[in-house]
Amino acid sequence: MSVHGEGQAIGGRSMESMTGQLLVATPALKDPNFDRTVVLLVAHEASGALGVVLNRATEVPVADVLGDWGGLARDPAVLFEGGPVQPESAICLARMKTPGRRVKGFHPVSGSVGTVDLSVDPDRLRDSITGIRVFAGYSGWSPGQVEDEIAAGSWFVFDALPGDAFVDRPDDLWPMVLRRQGGMLAAVAHFPPDVALN
Repeated sequence: MSVHGEGQAIGGRSMESMTGQLLVATPALKDPNFDRTVVLLVAHEASGALGVVLNRATEVPVADVLGDWGGLARDPAVLFEGGPVQPESAICLARMKTPGRRVKGFHPVSGSVGTVDLSVDPDRLRDSITGIRVFAGYSGWSPGQVEDEIAAGSWFVFDALPGDAFVDRPDDLWPMVLRRQGGMLAAVAHFPPDVALN
């Protein structure tokens, strides 16, 4: 696991921030909200963690909900289900053309990927970003909760690649991330959705 940010006391123990990392649901995770999901953690602090599910596309075009933002959305240019918390809210991820460049309304998460303030005029960002993805709702964890779920075997934690949040075929992201880990983790990518049917 790579180290992002400074160590901090989380839940009474020292912990490195996992902001910018992927949580990949293990087959042991039985919560239907997160079955075979890949979550990008956009914040991980002493007060808890917040992420968005990267591989749950809806049928709703971004342009239908956010107008001009639809022109910046990557294919598929639809809203994604970011998680079960506040599904009426939106979180927007963007990928910068030039990592490290400061742009008003862009807040870095990891490398060239960050969140974008949707109250900004999308035309102001058009030349600076390669695309956006918009998530309805998010996934949230109280202090120490995500660490406990990882320890219980519900999540694998992997480094994110800059393109993970913007793949053209989001349904393929879960097996794709597992396969690129190699070894036994690559074999998990072929795990049947329902072991009882195997």
